[in-house]
Amino acid sequence: MLNKQLTIDAVRVTEAAAIAAARLRGRGDERAADQVAVEAMHAALNKIDINGNVVIGEGSKDEAEMLFVGEQVGTGKGEPVDVGLDPLEGNTLTAKARLNALSVIAIAEGGSLLQVPDCYMDKIAVGGDLPDGVVDLDNPPAENLKNLAEVKGVTVSDLTVCILDRPRHGSLIGKVRDAGAAINLIPDGDIAGVIHAANTDNTGIDVYMGSGGAPEGVLAAAALRCIGGQMQGRLILQTPQDRARAIDMGIEDPYKKFTIDEMASADVIFAATGVTDGSLLKGVRLGARRITTNTLVMRSATGSVRWIKNQRRVCKGT
Repeated sequence: MLNKQLTIDAVRVTEAAAIAAARLRGRGDERAADQVAVEAMHAALNKIDINGNVVIGEGSKDEAEMLFVGEQVGTGKGEPVDVGLDPLEGNTLTAKARLNALSVIAIAEGGSLLQVPDCYMDKIAVGGDLPDGVVDLDNPPAENLKNLAEVKGVTVSDLTVCILDRPRHGSLIGKVRDAGAAINLIPDGDIAGVIHAANTDNTGIDVYMGSGGAPEGVLAAAALRCIGGQMQGRLILQTPQDRARAIDMGIEDPYKKFTIDEMASADVIFAATGVTDGSLLKGVRLGARRITTNTLVMRSATGSVRWIKNQRRVCKGT
């Protein structure tokens, strides 16, 4: 069981990364925005009393200077934990000052977060309080929408599907529209997209469909484990190297259909701080005297969901 202090620690980590990235909103430099977020999150993580192992990070050791997969973070004084993170989910969104950029972290009991290669994952997700198996990754979109509409007591035309706006989703988009459902196309940020599907009353999103990053899929599963919902994911392995890397990471069946409990199998804390404004969270406010952040933090063991608005005074030189 995770130490409850980690709930607050996780918030501090995502706040630090979000504030750093927010200073570069609208500057048109995706790489610089991501780099400052990484540096800020790395510094904040290493102040926490954990023995953390990064299992979802910025890439391999050869690809990233810090927060790479396998890096040990924290002071080393605390309990062994898995750390999954995305210091800036939505580099392009930040560079263009568009909606829904986030800083995200998941802290889980050691060995409980699925380690996946940096490839795509096919995903489907819905919120809680629905019968198990109401949607299935192997079903055609029309069948999933029909089943979901029936259990919700609505028609398919009342449903809205969240899909990443990518050319690869052309066929999926056509099938969803042929079935009669509406589509909310998002430019980036599929972690937020999955969370939206679990918060239908506030977002109007009933289901998330389509492919996105596999590491982001595991982070989204960690979030849904906290707030309730169903999600399935399957790796899209386009090259023999992708398949070999998945096997090296301990995935016996690289083409397995994973559930939430297989992607995040134990107690997990999930935190997300808004970088730019969005339907999930407001972005950082960089005032002359105060900096304001808005963070969502959740824990699976307690089912708690907290929305934290934090204000701090601006100190000279910051």
